Amino acid sequence: QVHLVQSGGGLAQAGGSLRLSCAASGHTSTDFTMSWWRQPPGKERDIVAAISWATGNTTYSDSVKGRFILSRDDAKTTLYLQMYNLKPEDTADYYCAVSRTGGDVPTESIYDFAHWGQGTPVRVSP
Repeated sequence: QVHLVQSGGGLAQAGGSLRLSCAASGHTSTDFTMSWWRQPPGKERDIVAAISWATGNTTYSDSVKGRFILSRDDAKTTLYLQMYNLKPEDTADYYCAVSRTGGDVPTESIYDFAHWGQGTPVRVSP
């Protein structure tokens, strides 16, 4: 059973930075997508960024491209999301997720993700 534990996040002012971490355990394969999603209050959950753990290929949503960066620690099976130049519209609950299957390109369909972290609030003030 895959278990994801998130940390980081919190409060920031516009233009500031925050980092999120997601530590995965229990996965018996290295062929999966690991991703970050966010859900603003009253809105749907959307993907922010994802990485194919097998290949390292990444994808970012247009809204965060150039501001958010994925990195990982293979030894700890931990994924990081470094967020720079934060904007008030980045305010949301952030979730990490691991997919059921893998591939060379990270999947971005929410239906492919079977394992979710507990969620971390990110609040950006103007």
